Amino acid sequence: MASDILTAIFDEMGSGQGSVRPAYRKLSEWLAETPPNMLALRRDEAETFFRRTGITFAVYGEGGDPERIIPFDIIPRIIEAQEWKRISSGLVQRVRALNAFIADVYGKQEILKAGLIPGNQVLMNATYRHEMQGVSVPRDIYTHIAGIDMVRVGPDEFYVLEDNCRTPSGVSYMLENREITMRLFPDLFSRYNVAPVDHYCDDLLYTLSSVAPRNCENEPTVALLTPGIYNSAYYEHSFLADQMGIELVEGPDLYVKDDIVYMRTTEGPRRVDVLYRRLDDEFIDPLVFNPESVLGVPGLMSAYRAGNINLANAVGSGIADDKATYVYVPEMIQFYLGEKPILRNVPTFQCNKPDEYKYVMENLHELVVKEVHGSGGYGMLIGPKSTKAERDEYALRVKAQPDQFIAQPTLALSTCPTFVDDGVAPRHVDLRPFVLAGSEIRVVPGGLTRVALREGSLVVNSSQGGGTKDTWVLNEK
Repeated sequence: MASDILTAIFDEMGSGQGSVRPAYRKLSEWLAETPPNMLALRRDEAETFFRRTGITFAVYGEGGDPERIIPFDIIPRIIEAQEWKRISSGLVQRVRALNAFIADVYGKQEILKAGLIPGNQVLMNATYRHEMQGVSVPRDIYTHIAGIDMVRVGPDEFYVLEDNCRTPSGVSYMLENREITMRLFPDLFSRYNVAPVDHYCDDLLYTLSSVAPRNCENEPTVALLTPGIYNSAYYEHSFLADQMGIELVEGPDLYVKDDIVYMRTTEGPRRVDVLYRRLDDEFIDPLVFNPESVLGVPGLMSAYRAGNINLANAVGSGIADDKATYVYVPEMIQFYLGEKPILRNVPTFQCNKPDEYKYVMENLHELVVKEVHGSGGYGMLIGPKSTKAERDEYALRVKAQPDQFIAQPTLALSTCPTFVDDGVAPRHVDLRPFVLAGSEIRVVPGGLTRVALREGSLVVNSSQGGGTKDTWVLNEK
């Protein structure tokens, strides 16, 4: 049952016969002209820049200092204009369908009545928030900022690996990667016609302002809600707030009176209309969700229901990025949009289905098995890289709760040239483009390329030792 179409490793720079693909020819020439010691010097300068700027990522539970610099690879990844055009169209289509799905399952639930998705898989899912049933959100948009993880396996073959519809992170690294690349390698950058990404924060503010709540009478006030300095993505929170020129607030900075949200300022209370919240659902309002939460705002959900504030992304949007839901996105596209999917899913086995469960258990050695609620590269088994003892232990977990796991063929992620200790060598990469949905849908030309720095590794997550690259989308000539 496992597909064999994902087994050959695609080299994005070379054809495997000594030739270089057109998009990489100028880069190849530049690498041939540039001494390795100069590349090493520039890599050190990039690390110094990130450290001085405070661009860190927190990794907890491993001892020592959890604040770490995300490794940055100085060699950019390059995507042709025509390739990006297709990717972008597929992303817009996918986000439209995901928003339609979320609106439906908290409304009429037509897709469940049609039997395309099992009702209990949605309604009994831990990410489904019954408190959102019947809540009207502006423009019926629930996921305003989406990060769609993709992998490339061939010249024209891009697969969606998962959808991040709650609080996708990484866009600040995309922007900083571009800045440092332009600063360190202006000569290389000038050889290409690269689509800019520095307008992202303007687009984000425009998107957030365009989904003001129905009771907003004036120019909407937008703020960014952060859990605080101990959150792993706090740097990104402060960076985005600063770039958008909006207030960065924590729960105690806000209060609700008469179903209206205010923030405390030195000039007195100020009404907030749109809250870009980087706080998980369960902590957002202690009166509705976790009563022990000191991170959220008591009464926030009441103001939300009353139409006096909008939250981005919406509470309950996590139902769309659950890995058990992911399987049905192609059906969603056809059901809600009447279109054929532009981007394909990775073939996926659902362990709650007896036949597929049996196949997974018999082939753990060649599959990647994931928790449906997992993220960050944690809680998964990479079969070909595992020991028999690890597979046996993981099999017990799957057997105990088969509905909590899915499995996929081991992906032969494409490789890009990467500067490592031994020089320039291919390393596996994925891509997280960012999609903004408001009065219109905008796709940033590029995204965050994550790279597995260890030779042979397929795990690109920063929390698991991966790094990042600048991603160049070429403009059409």
